[in-house]
Amino acid sequence: MKSFKSQKSGDAYLDIETTGLSFFYDVITVIGIYLCNSNNKQDRLIQLYGDQVTCDNLKEALQDVGTIYTYNGRRFDLPFIESFLGINLETQFYHRDLMYDCWACNLKGGFKAVERQLQISRQTAGITGFDAVRLWWKYRESYDEDALNLLLRYNGEDVINLKELRAKLSDYKSRV
Repeated sequence: MKSFKSQKSGDAYLDIETTGLSFFYDVITVIGIYLCNSNNKQDRLIQLYGDQVTCDNLKEALQDVGTIYTYNGRRFDLPFIESFLGINLETQFYHRDLMYDCWACNLKGGFKAVERQLQISRQTAGITGFDAVRLWWKYRESYDEDALNLLLRYNGEDVINLKELRAKLSDYKSRV
């Protein structure tokens, strides 16, 4: 009998935005998921934000997924999701934290630093996780759609660039 994990073939590149770093006091504002190779469907970006961030919506978004890729997800994204939504994604999906692959290639620093080292471009260059928090509050307090759109663009680049990071790591490892 096959395990649940082996029955799905799609890849998901996942990143969250939050109101802070505490699993107990802060909340998830955005879950970005870039779905690839799932049932011959075209690659697509799904972003859950605000009231859309629910366990059911996350499960639905990941229904065709076998493997989830993150950067620092083992220490941040997945524990935060488990604390906030009550779902342990590592028990339901294979999970690959690309940060550890970067470390094995001597690529150190946060995700943005690794992007720069590997020349992965970003239209939202200069925006940080702290800015993502401020953009969320600007949207929530002032209903500033421009702030929300910039936050979503930033998060979208995070998950799409995770796929590019994975590809570049494969090339990098073959050259080293």
